[in-house]
Amino acid sequence: MGAGAHRRVAVATLEARETCCPRLHEAVELVGKRWTGAIVVVLLEGGTMRFSEIAQRIPHISDRLLSERMKELEARRIVERHVHPDSSIRVEYELTPMGRALAPSMRELKAWADEWLC
Repeated sequence: MGAGAHRRVAVATLEARETCCPRLHEAVELVGKRWTGAIVVVLLEGGTMRFSEIAQRIPHISDRLLSERMKELEARRIVERHVHPDSSIRVEYELTPMGRALAPSMRELKAWADEWLC
């Protein structure tokens, strides 16, 4: 550029009516958090499961991180934790209706990934 020339800079702006939906952003952040989507898919496919069963289906996740994600999903009402006080305490996890409602979205996301990320 010569002296005195002005450089034009394109700035992308969104009007208020075109802004990204905060709920969509929250949903993507929730299921997109590391290992969370995998946990949801495992529970969609496996139904009610024990912690060790979930861990076996997701071999690269640490127990600490799985425990953290399960607590987060429980706090968000995606997963329910059931404690059965048998002779040895048994803890099982299952998706709530809210969690099961993710099934169509997770199927679509998997189909997209299979087509575009392979």
